[in-house]
Amino acid sequence: MNQDFRIPYDRHYEELGRKTEALFQALRESIVNGTLPGGTRLPSSRKLAELYGLSRGSANAAYEMLVAEGFARTETGSGTFVEPLASAPRAPRQKGADAAIALSAWGERLVASRDRFGFVERHPLPPLGDGAGPISFRLRETDAELFPAEAWKSALHAEIREMTAAFPRIAAPAEGYLPLREAIAHELRRERGIRCGAENVCITNGSMQAIALLSMLLVRQGLPVVVENPGYAGFRRAVTAQGGALLAAGVDDDGIVPEDWDAGLLLVTPTRQFPTGAVLSAKRRAALLAWASRRGAVIVEDDYDSELRWGGRPVEPLKALDREERVVYIGTFSKTMFVDLRIGYVVLPDALAEPFRLAKALLEPHPSALVEQRALAHFIGSGAYAKHVRRMKRTVGRRLLAFREAVEARLAPWFRFVPADAGLHMYAEWRGNPADYARLRAICAERGVDWSFGDRLWEGDGERPCTALFGFAHLKEAAIAAGGAAIEAACRELGGE
Repeated sequence: MNQDFRIPYDRHYEELGRKTEALFQALRESIVNGTLPGGTRLPSSRKLAELYGLSRGSANAAYEMLVAEGFARTETGSGTFVEPLASAPRAPRQKGADAAIALSAWGERLVASRDRFGFVERHPLPPLGDGAGPISFRLRETDAELFPAEAWKSALHAEIREMTAAFPRIAAPAEGYLPLREAIAHELRRERGIRCGAENVCITNGSMQAIALLSMLLVRQGLPVVVENPGYAGFRRAVTAQGGALLAAGVDDDGIVPEDWDAGLLLVTPTRQFPTGAVLSAKRRAALLAWASRRGAVIVEDDYDSELRWGGRPVEPLKALDREERVVYIGTFSKTMFVDLRIGYVVLPDALAEPFRLAKALLEPHPSALVEQRALAHFIGSGAYAKHVRRMKRTVGRRLLAFREAVEARLAPWFRFVPADAGLHMYAEWRGNPADYARLRAICAERGVDWSFGDRLWEGDGERPCTALFGFAHLKEAAIAAGGAAIEAACRELGGE
């Protein structure tokens, strides 16, 4: 077998993110569609591993899965062969002959929302070097070098050993591992002033799962739901999929502008508005709570990154001020740990705790990522998490200062930056016209510098500013300075200050 052996491994790995599963699916697809006909001798596991940069163990595991499902057979001393029946030829299918499958109203709305709001951006990991190469200010997680990988691996290995010893008695309820929920409740009481117990905390597969489940429970078809404008597209996707009517609320440098909305649900980011980074003033916080009380409404508060605060006084969440149990609080570890950990949590009023648990149990009767949940509980309880966050604050705080000096100050003639002293990105509005902004983006892209844009963060067809979201936490100071200089030079080429 030579280098001409080709299967769609890369596509499956991009979709699945797991090497063994991607290899199995690529082989299976090639067998089923006849690319690898019955009787074909497959490459040795050693050769297959070399071709796709895998371990030999991954290749062996993929072959074992093929054999177990009847797609291949092994012959001692000869190798692994495709089973003839697995790739039986099928009649050619005419274009457009696929059966029409009717989606539910929810499914149709979800598919329709794809182009309207966009889904998760996927970009190559931005460089973290000295600024000599391409520089991406796109929104990303923090620098992987800041993460205490060895301490985290130790926590994971300890939990794996303990779970293996206790097997099969390792189950946890749908709401998540109790010691982790207790640790989160303790930290929220101490750090955020939120009065809650473990019974009010539910672990979710990231904050977006919490938002989707809450939308299923709280959004009524055709009725208005208040969202920030501009605001997080995930809110709007979830509400639209459930058939709710979006009611766009204006945002300024003090956060969402309260009104007496005729609605029963508000989705908001008060401690650090997304995308602007504005902190909701105390007066407006009180106004939102008064509105919820008058209307008998629920407020869903997404606190996505405010714990990464580099200066100023810590901001009290709405949940800490809530006296009527009308606020649902959502948090995540994606920013402080790493984005692929996918552990978020929601703090629920007593009246919502059981409905949410039932909804979570419908999708996940047994919680996913139980090893990671247990390891995170250990990580928090040992003090390693607090130590890690303190280190992150020091390092990323220095990068924020570098950004203010090398980017914000230099670009002030062309961009209006919204002040912020927390989080992982800065928000700015272009002072010029849209045509010049498009030219600036094109010039910078040619020179290897880019950033995120707020094009899909607005609701409605009205006029909207040209916006920029500059992620800085993943970049070292030299790269930040080089990126700022490159954007400034491009701005000057557009016609000067």
